[in-house]
Amino acid sequence: MSIGAECRRYLRRHHHGLLSTISKKLGGHPFGSVTACVTDHAARPVILISRLAEHTKNIDADPRVSLLVRNTDADAQAGARLTLVGNAVRTDDGPAVQTRYVACVPDAARLLALGDFAFYRIEPLTLRYIGGFGAIHWITADNYAPPANTMAACEADIVAHMNSEHVDALRDYCRHFKQKQPATVAMVAIDCDGFDVRADGELLRFDIDPPVVDARMARAALVAMTSQARA
Repeated sequence: MSIGAECRRYLRRHHHGLLSTISKKLGGHPFGSVTACVTDHAARPVILISRLAEHTKNIDADPRVSLLVRNTDADAQAGARLTLVGNAVRTDDGPAVQTRYVACVPDAARLLALGDFAFYRIEPLTLRYIGGFGAIHWITADNYAPPANTMAACEADIVAHMNSEHVDALRDYCRHFKQKQPATVAMVAIDCDGFDVRADGELLRFDIDPPVVDARMARAALVAMTSQARA
């Protein structure tokens, strides 16, 4: 696996980060805030922010941002972490963005109901990924980008099919790959790098390697994982 793909998979597994913007109020000093994030099909972080928030005012004045994501369960210095540097822009990609975001961050539904929140995506320029001690990499946006794929168009159909026809397979994935035996389980999202399953309220990420680029490849990967889990 390339370091770009490893970096991409790391970001897809995490849904909170430290957003740094350029403060309008404080004359350009960095301003940090905690935000939820969900990657879109191009692996760009998408954030949901209020027009009244300080970071939104900063972004609207200057789109340059960085997003630091790390595993909060690990040692702050020894654990893996990723900093994505890019430009934040308001996204008008429609209901698909909202569906994917709320599936991974259910509390977002409450924020959307307030009416003053909007989605912004961060277009990556470069990334700094520290996989552990001595494993430090600068990654270009091109090397980070996923392969061209049509998973956005077939995501909803795959998720619906798995939840209506293959709930037992989802439980098998949880048991075999995550050592969990959930009572309730549902696939909530899928992209070229893997899929997300909500198991007894916990969001679990399952990687697919190599990446899939269409529904046919996704089906083959899911069938293979089912066979592996049941072997």
